[in-house]
Amino acid sequence: MQKMNQPEPALLAGIDTGAYDTGHSMEELRELAKTAGAEVRGIFTQPRQSPDPATYVGGGKLQEIKEFAAQSEAELLIFDGELTGTQLRNITEETGLRVIDRTNLILDIFAGRATSAEGKLQVELAQQKYRLPQLVGAGTALSRLGGGIGTRGPGETQLETDRRHIRRRIQSLERQLREMEKGRGLRRRRREKSGVPVVALVGYTNAGKSTLLNRLTGADSYVQDQLFATLDPTARELRLPDGQRAVLIDTVGLIERLPHNLVEAFRSTLETAAEADVILEVCDGASPYFRDHLKVTEEVLDSLGCGGIPKITVYNKVDRLPAIPSDFPMEGRRHAYISALTGEGLDRLLRLVAETLSESVAAVRLMVPYAAGHIAGAVRAEGSVTAEEYTPDGVLLTATVPRRSLHKYRAYRVDEAEKAYPD
Repeated sequence: MQKMNQPEPALLAGIDTGAYDTGHSMEELRELAKTAGAEVRGIFTQPRQSPDPATYVGGGKLQEIKEFAAQSEAELLIFDGELTGTQLRNITEETGLRVIDRTNLILDIFAGRATSAEGKLQVELAQQKYRLPQLVGAGTALSRLGGGIGTRGPGETQLETDRRHIRRRIQSLERQLREMEKGRGLRRRRREKSGVPVVALVGYTNAGKSTLLNRLTGADSYVQDQLFATLDPTARELRLPDGQRAVLIDTVGLIERLPHNLVEAFRSTLETAAEADVILEVCDGASPYFRDHLKVTEEVLDSLGCGGIPKITVYNKVDRLPAIPSDFPMEGRRHAYISALTGEGLDRLLRLVAETLSESVAAVRLMVPYAAGHIAGAVRAEGSVTAEEYTPDGVLLTATVPRRSLHKYRAYRVDEAEKAYPD
């Protein structure tokens, strides 16, 4: 969507299939449209078992939308779902409006928010993967014969040219991102070697993660009350009450039905959570949909293989509530109710993080045979070695390692730490 000084008048359209809360989804779409620079002048929904293959909402509802658009002078029509190329063509021809779908809208916001070179490449990769299947059926303009050298003779359609160009661009973007991933891998290994633990902030967009990072570390990350205010990961040093130092990392915000291509494109960024020692699952505790938001967060974490990492659920923005509702989860070791804005509850949260970090590692003494050098390498890579002794039987290591990795070293343990630090 082209950014303008004046908000772009827009209409929203969706269908209610019963698969999710349509009211919540449309309200979220309104916030997305507002974030992208649109002024929503009308919202239309239609109960349907499934999208109409030709017009998504059905011919009758589309005619109603067309008439309202003329009255309200709307120029843009945004659908709360993914449109096929055929639907996009039909709706555009019938209404005369510019038409985009939820995925296109989110991609537009991401494109405007990414600032790092890697973030920009990730967004473009998602855009190109999104465009490829939409080319089919999108309109007669894509079936013209291409011109110029190399297209004469039998020729090829413009559609085929465009698809080949997009595939080449996707391959180029993926190659560039793999190179960047190598650099991030080196930085990650240096951090692991230093023994400094990592705490990752993960959660729904606009839950207040950047505000929390700023409050805890004194950083100056961009903060705005809007969806996807920041995309690029931020890492800052975190000082804990017991004197421990940690690295606090903010990650890209999540959203319900986040486009698959975006999840894949930002997977390398989100995988920071899979390498963390503790994950803070941040949600907007004042939102009536906080349970749904937490469910989305947990599903993404599960897909990244974060099941064995200790997590603390952080209910943010409690300053907007007159009191903690009785139906909130009972406060326990893995929950904290806070306001990143006012500072309420942050002392307890920091104590929880310190305690959880202490519990997430175990002290071990390992006798590693020389023939199993890869084991010693693994300990050095993911743990902190405090002493090393070379003996006739192998290398005797005294170290601390993540508890989730204890099973890998069980056969080499020779210490009494198994009693002091039970699995």
